[in-house]
Amino acid sequence: MAKHRTLRRPLAGLPLLGFLLALTLGAAEAVSRAAPADTIHELLRTHGLPGGLLPRGVESYSLDEANGLLEARLSAPCYAKYDDGDLAFFDTVVRGNLSFGALRGVEGLSQEELFVWLPVKGIVVADPGSGVILFDIGYAHKRLSRSLFEEPPDCKPSASAGTDAAHAARSKDWQGVPGLRMRREAAGGEDHQDQR
Repeated sequence: MAKHRTLRRPLAGLPLLGFLLALTLGAAEAVSRAAPADTIHELLRTHGLPGGLLPRGVESYSLDEANGLLEARLSAPCYAKYDDGDLAFFDTVVRGNLSFGALRGVEGLSQEELFVWLPVKGIVVADPGSGVILFDIGYAHKRLSRSLFEEPPDCKPSASAGTDAAHAARSKDWQGVPGLRMRREAAGGEDHQDQR
């Protein structure tokens, strides 16, 4: 009959196992931190979103890994036109909660719909294979082709490319609505509303 050996110290190997586990986890964390995205456009792509959701000219960005808060900073508010003709307004700071395939709770981004500016509240790629991206504009959801947002658009200080510096200096945002401007005519001093 075989004798069973009893272990005198059954937990003797536990410190070594714990050390190896901590070393492995530390190395994995270092690898994940070693390759941060160089640009916000690359960061969006690594999170399953098209890189062109935000325009060129983003000066800096930060991502809080703990809660997913993404904050992009531009030098000034600007307008970008996408290939389908849609016009978007970006404030100086655009923020939202970033997760894979989604940017929710968006602030600082508006889209023009039928001459009205509506805030974009969320952007979701529900099915990556569909080629469709969903924009939550508060009252409705807008489905657009993902291909429209692959490349970052240029961002300009005015909604119309033909606005000269003198006209821009005479204009100001009207009650915080981007694109709706009041301008004062030099002769007569009358105020006029312009939709841009």
